[in-house]
Amino acid sequence: MIKRVYGYLMLHKGPVPEATRTLHERGFVAIRGALDAQTVAELRTDVERVFDEDPADQRLSTRDAEGTASFRYAMLNRSAAAQQALANPRILEVIDPLLGDDCHVIANTAWRNAAGKPGSHGGDNWHIDAGPHVPRASGVKWPAEIPYPTFAIASHILLRDLELADGPTGFIPGSQRSGRIPPFDALKDPELSWEGEQCVPVLGAAGDVVLFISDIWHRRMPTLAADAGRLFLQVHYARRDIAQRLYETSESNQLSAEAIARAQTPRERTLVGLHDPMFYDG
Repeated sequence: MIKRVYGYLMLHKGPVPEATRTLHERGFVAIRGALDAQTVAELRTDVERVFDEDPADQRLSTRDAEGTASFRYAMLNRSAAAQQALANPRILEVIDPLLGDDCHVIANTAWRNAAGKPGSHGGDNWHIDAGPHVPRASGVKWPAEIPYPTFAIASHILLRDLELADGPTGFIPGSQRSGRIPPFDALKDPELSWEGEQCVPVLGAAGDVVLFISDIWHRRMPTLAADAGRLFLQVHYARRDIAQRLYETSESNQLSAEAIARAQTPRERTLVGLHDPMFYDG
C-alpha cells in the first residue's frame, strides 16, 4: 500500500478497505451496489446516447467493423455522467492505496456487446491489459516480503445485469504476480491455471463495479444460448507517472508541428512520443 507524501511515494501503513486487500492478493474484486438504481439509469441512458450519436472510432487496423462498433472511447469527454461515475468514492477508496491518491484516469471506454455475438475484438483470448509491469522468467518467484506493485487498475461499471450466458470476464486469481503473459498456446483454454488457481468468472448486477489489476490473466468467457449482451463503462486508473491514453498520440501530444515533421523514422516518432495505438488505446 502506498501514498504520496511531498511528491514522493511512501509506504502506507494505515487501515485500508478489505476490498483493497482482496484486489491486491487475488487481482480482482467486485464492489456490489456501488451505483444506485437512479445513477445507473442516468448513466446507461447517456452511454446509449453516445453510441447512437457518435460514429465508432477505428483505432486498431486489426479490428473488424463489428468489433469497432462495440466501443466508444474517451467517455469522460462525451458524458458528464461518465465523468461523475469514474469518481465514485467507493471505487477510489479501494484503488487509491494501491496506486496512490493522485492516480488518474488513463483510458475510459464504453462497451456495448450485442446479444448473441461474442465479439471479434480479441478480448475472448486470455490476455493482460499491459505489461507485465515487472516481467520475469518462468519459475522466478517474487520475494514474499516485498508487496507486489500495482501500476494500473481497470474497472467495469456494470450498466446491465451480467449473467454467465452473457460472457462475463473471467480471472485467474494471483496471476497478476506471475510477471508473465498467458501462454500463446492456451489463449482460449478453459482449464488454464496459474499456481493451481483456475478461472473465476465474475457475475454482477447493474450498479456493481468489477475492479482488476491490469497484469492479471483475464478474458471474456464464452457466451451461451441465452446471451443478452453486455453494457458497461470501463475506466483504467493508473499511477501518476503513467501517461493518459484517452486519445491517440497523433491527436493529443505535446509537440510542435515542426518537431513532428522532423521525426521521420518509426524510432524517431516513438522517441518524441508518437506511438501507434496499443494497450489502453483501443
